[in-house]
Amino acid sequence: MNSQAMNPNNVAKKSPSSRADRPLSFRVQDFEPPTNRAEEWRFTPLRQIRPFLDAPVAQVAHNCATEAHLSVSASGIDFETVARGDERLGTLQAPEDQLGALAWEAAPHAYVATIPAGMALEQEALIRVHGTGTEPLASLPVTAAEFLIAAGAESRGTVLLTHTGSARLTEGVEVSVGARAHLTVVSIQDWDIEAAHALSFRIRLGRDATLKFIVVSLGGSLVRATSSVDYAAPGGDVELLGAYFADAGQYLEHRLFVDHNQPQCRSHAVYKGALQGKGAHAVWVGDVLIRPEAEGIDTYELNRNLVLSDGPRVDSVPNLEIETGKIAGAGHASATGRFDDEQLFYLLSRGIPRREAQRLVVMGFFGELINQIGVASVQEKLLAHIEEALDRLGADTAEPDLNVVQRAEGDTAAATHAHAGADTEAGTDVAAGAEQRWHSSKFSADEIGRAAAANESDTADTAYTPAIGAAATRA
Repeated sequence: MNSQAMNPNNVAKKSPSSRADRPLSFRVQDFEPPTNRAEEWRFTPLRQIRPFLDAPVAQVAHNCATEAHLSVSASGIDFETVARGDERLGTLQAPEDQLGALAWEAAPHAYVATIPAGMALEQEALIRVHGTGTEPLASLPVTAAEFLIAAGAESRGTVLLTHTGSARLTEGVEVSVGARAHLTVVSIQDWDIEAAHALSFRIRLGRDATLKFIVVSLGGSLVRATSSVDYAAPGGDVELLGAYFADAGQYLEHRLFVDHNQPQCRSHAVYKGALQGKGAHAVWVGDVLIRPEAEGIDTYELNRNLVLSDGPRVDSVPNLEIETGKIAGAGHASATGRFDDEQLFYLLSRGIPRREAQRLVVMGFFGELINQIGVASVQEKLLAHIEEALDRLGADTAEPDLNVVQRAEGDTAAATHAHAGADTEAGTDVAAGAEQRWHSSKFSADEIGRAAAANESDTADTAYTPAIGAAATRA
């Protein structure tokens, strides 16, 4: 491998003051031990990460060599198992944390998926990673895997990387997109609850290349995914999409770093997550660095979170570091909102059952992002998981006392008429007040409308108000 020659920054630097100086290395020993005082680890539950940090490289390599804990297979794409000395490996940036370096050092071989130059895949390619562990998570050994997904110049295709079963896995994935290639990569973390997964993506785009990169995290006790993007030449365009749903006790962390090191490039990131249950914790950190030479670039990042119950925690941190003013645009946004009683009342007062109302809010929240994914099998998987999670939420939550909601409106009788669907002046006043609050909230009636427009139930045909219908029409 030629990582030393092609990665001038592959020695970790200590105490960086800029993301440009972030630690990079292929060797575990070059990184300082993680602590919650360090920016890249300040949210991570180190107690849960400790088995990765304490595992010697040689022991992890031995666990991998037995091939008793992890199976890897692929279809629809040229797929090879190669020696670690293969010259195609290690030509992108080096790992940025100890877990990524552990995957690089410990994996006894690597898997290479290739779309040859000029080829267009006729159907989605699938790479399956399955953990075969049957013991409790505390007893699962640490394993490692290293992948390269390479799209040649002017190629086109979609690659799905799925993770299922039970394992304690640290995984590195290099993604190389050749000049004028158009690639979609989807990583789905659909582990059993007895799983812990550290995932390091290292991505580089060639001249005028486009990449749609999608991360969907649904299962596992702990998932920590870091994604780093840079550009080999001008004209690269990357769209970063993410969706996650954290249940009680789950920890899901997603960190992005986009290094705008070439002119006339673009990046756009949208991550959305929902959380429910005690101890559910989601972390999103989006870092964008615009270097002095990156003139004419355009970048934007957005993270939104919907909290469905008491008990979850959300940390959302967008960051921009701008070293030139000669850019087309740069921005970021972050919002976290709670599914509150007023939102619920707005739909209940239209005669919509409570569980259906919850489903509409959540589907409306995710709707636009799901449509952007553009891969039918992934969209269906995400929708099915959301439905299952909402069933659990509905089973654990008692039907609310409508009178409490009515008193909050200040007119119990009017609210009762509105809930019953009566077309009275008082009911109309309550509806108008609810509609006004919805349009001023973080999660607007437009989002509900998009969900309502897609709903095929009898309720959608009979119970939606003109306000929701108008929102659906506008959407």
